[in-house]
Amino acid sequence: MFKKVLFQLHWFFGISAGLVLALMGATGALYAFEGEIMTALNPEVLRVEVRESGILAPAELVSSIEAAAGQTVSGLWVDTKADSAARVFFTHKPGERRGPMRFFDPYSGELLAEPSGKAFFDLMLQLHRFLAMGETGKQITAASTLALVFFCLSGLYLRWPRQALNWRAWLTLDWAKKGRAFNWDLHAVAGTWCLAFYMCASLTGLYWSYGWYRDGMTQLLSDAPAGQQGGKPGERRGRPGEAPQGPPPSVDYQALWNSLQAAAGPQLVAWNLRLPAVAGQPATVFYLLKDAEHPRALNQLTLDPLSGQVQRHERYADKPFGAQLLASVYALHVGEYFGLLGRILMALASLSMPLFAITGWLLYLDRRRKKRAIKQARGALSTSAEGQHWLVGFASQSGLAEQLAWRTAGQLQAAGIAVQVQPLARVDAQALRQASRVLFVVSTFGDGEAPDSARGFERSLLGRELALADLSYAVLALGDRQYQQFCGFARRLHGWLQQQGANSLFNPVEVDNGDAVALAHWQQQLSGLTGAPLPAMVEQPFGEWRLLDRQCLNPGSSGAPTFLLRLQPPSAADWQAGDLLEVLPGNHAEAAVREYSIASLPADGALELLVRQERHPDGSLGLGSGWLTAGAALQQPLLARLRRNSGFHAPEADCPLILIGNGTGLAGLRSLLKQRIGAGQSRNWLLFGERNAAHDFYCREELDGWLASGELARLDLAFSRDQAAKVYVQDRLRMAAEALRSWVVEGAAIYVCGSLDGMAGGVDEVLREVLGDAQVEALIEEGRYRRDVY
Repeated sequence: MFKKVLFQLHWFFGISAGLVLALMGATGALYAFEGEIMTALNPEVLRVEVRESGILAPAELVSSIEAAAGQTVSGLWVDTKADSAARVFFTHKPGERRGPMRFFDPYSGELLAEPSGKAFFDLMLQLHRFLAMGETGKQITAASTLALVFFCLSGLYLRWPRQALNWRAWLTLDWAKKGRAFNWDLHAVAGTWCLAFYMCASLTGLYWSYGWYRDGMTQLLSDAPAGQQGGKPGERRGRPGEAPQGPPPSVDYQALWNSLQAAAGPQLVAWNLRLPAVAGQPATVFYLLKDAEHPRALNQLTLDPLSGQVQRHERYADKPFGAQLLASVYALHVGEYFGLLGRILMALASLSMPLFAITGWLLYLDRRRKKRAIKQARGALSTSAEGQHWLVGFASQSGLAEQLAWRTAGQLQAAGIAVQVQPLARVDAQALRQASRVLFVVSTFGDGEAPDSARGFERSLLGRELALADLSYAVLALGDRQYQQFCGFARRLHGWLQQQGANSLFNPVEVDNGDAVALAHWQQQLSGLTGAPLPAMVEQPFGEWRLLDRQCLNPGSSGAPTFLLRLQPPSAADWQAGDLLEVLPGNHAEAAVREYSIASLPADGALELLVRQERHPDGSLGLGSGWLTAGAALQQPLLARLRRNSGFHAPEADCPLILIGNGTGLAGLRSLLKQRIGAGQSRNWLLFGERNAAHDFYCREELDGWLASGELARLDLAFSRDQAAKVYVQDRLRMAAEALRSWVVEGAAIYVCGSLDGMAGGVDEVLREVLGDAQVEALIEEGRYRRDVY
C-alpha cells in the first residue's frame, strides 16, 4: 500500500513540477557556463593582453574606473592568473537590488565594451531562480526544488532492485526495449545516473529558496559561535534596495591592498573587494590562493576601510568540514566543488532534466490511454431502447465466448432491443428469477468442464431448485469435438434450465471450433425471435502479418524444437497482454482457427510467439506449428488475426501477481510481465518449468535481468530432467507453500499458462492442497485465479 501511494505521489508531483524543473535544469546548465560561453562569443572584449608590468593596484584601478564611468565603485573582482577581463560593481541607486556591473582591463583600468549575450544570461538567471515572475516565481521554483528531493528519494525506493549490489541492475539500459517499456527503463536508469547530482543541486538550491532552510544549514554547519551566525533564524538580512543611511565611507585602497598582500602572500591568484555602503562599516575581501581546493574555496578578510587593519581573517583551509561545505554552497550547486569534470557532469545532468519530464508525461499519457480503453471496452450498452431487457450471459475460457456475447448484444441493440451483458460469475439466482429472456453464450473447457470463471455459477446454481417458469432462454454452446464431452457444460446448463421450468426459445446451437455455419444458424434463430433481420455478425477478417524472424530457443534439447517468432503486424493492430493470435496454417482460408498466446506488447514493435514444433506419430509436422516453424519463409505474409482474451488480462489493481507456466506457456506470462514491469509493478513471482536448464531455459537473459533489477521479485525454476527424480513446476509451488500463502493473503492473483494435462491440473491440485478448496474457489470467483491452458 505504501509503495502504491508513493508511486501515485511520484507521478502526480512529476506531471505538475516536471516542466518547471526541466526549465530550471536547462537554464541552470547554461548559466553555470556563462563565463566560458561569454568569452567564446566575445573574445575581443573579455580577453585582455597580459602585460609584464602586471595588474594595477586597487587604488589605481578605482581612480581610473570612477573617472571614466562617473560612478562610485562598490566592489572589484580580479583574477590575476589569466588573460580574462575583471569586473567592477558600482553603488546601486535607491530602489534597486544591486548596482550595474562592467568589465574592465585590470592591466590598464580601461572600461571595456558591453559584451553580447549578457542580457541572455541575465534572463537565464531570472528564469532559473524566479521563472522571470519575481516573488511568485521564486515560490514555484522553491516548491519544485523540494519536489526534486522527493523525486530522488521516492524514485530510489520505487526502483530498488532485489539484487542491490548488482551494478548492472542499477545502471544499464536495455536498448532493445521499445515504447512504454523503454520509456520506463530510460526514466529509471537515467534517473539513477543523475540521482547524486540532483540531490546535490536540490539540497544546495534550497539554501537560496527558504530562509528557514538557510538558517538551519548555517546553525548545523557553521563554525561561528552561537549567536554569531548571521542573526536569528528566519531574520531578514536587510531589504534589497533599502537606501544606505549615513555618509559614504572613506577608503584607503593602498592600505587595503597592503593588508591583503600580507595576509595572502605570493599564492594570491584572485580577489574580490566589497566596500561598505556607509562609513563605520568594515570592508570585506574574499581571496583565492593558488593551491585552493576548488575555485570557490575562498578565504575572507574583514578590514577597516581607512586603516586597512585586519579585524577578522577566516581561512578556508582552517574551517571544519561542515563550515567548508557551507562556504562552498554555490560550488556544490554547480558541480564546481569537484573540478571541471564535476561542472560538466552537473551540467549534463541538468540538461537531462527535460528527459524526465518527457518520459514521465509519456508514461502518464500511456496509463491514461489504457484506462480509457479499458473503460470503453467495459462500457455498458445503451439501455434507451423500449421494451424488456434481454440478458446475455457468457462463460469464456479463451475469450471467444465473450467476444460472441458482445457481438450478439450489439446485433440485438441494433434491432432496437435493450440488452445487458454479464459474465456468468455475476449472474445469481435473483438475476435469473427477474430476467424474462436470457441468451447463454458458453464454452466448455477441457473434457466437459465449465470455464474457470463459471465454476462458481455451476457449483452454486446448477445443484439447486429454482422456479424459472417465467424465463425464456437460448444457448450458444462452444466446444471441440475432439473431446468426448463435447459442449458438456452447455448441455448441463440446458438440462438444468429445463428442469427448472424455463422455456427454451430454440434448441441449443452447438459450435465446433468456431464453425461459421453454426454461428450463422444462431443468427437466423435470433432473427426469428426479434421478428426483424439482424445485422450481420461481423467477424474480424484475417489480415496479412509478415514473418520477420524465427529463432530456435533450445538447440540441442532432448525435446521438440521451440521457436521464438517475430511477426510484423498490420498498421492498425493493437492488443493487450494475455490476448491470442489466430493463425491460418498454410494461408489456406478453409484451414482450421490455430490459437497462440502472444508473448510481447505492441510497444515492442513486433508480435512475438513461442511455438513448439509438434510431430504426429507418423513423423509429419503438425499443421499449425509445422507451418510457422518450418513451412513459412521469412518475410512471407501470414494470415492471422487478433483475439481478445480478457479472461487473462492483467489485474487492474496493483496487486502481487504469481505467474505459473511450463514450456511455451511462458509466452502469455512473458507479455503479462512486460506490461507489469512497464507500469512499474514489481511484485511479480514467476514459476517456470521445462526439461533442461542448459537447453530449455527460454528468455533466460531477459528473466535474469528482471530478477536482478527487482522487476521480478522471485523466480522459481523446475527443470525436470536435470536430476534423477523429476521435478515439475507444481512441485516447486508445493515447496514454496509458505510464500504462496503469504502472497495470497497480501492480495496476489494467480495466472497459469501452459499445458492442461499434467501442469495445469497439478498446479490446481497443489493450490487446493495448500490453500484449501474454499479459498481456491473464492479466488476463481474473484477473478484472482485465471488460466490460459491448452
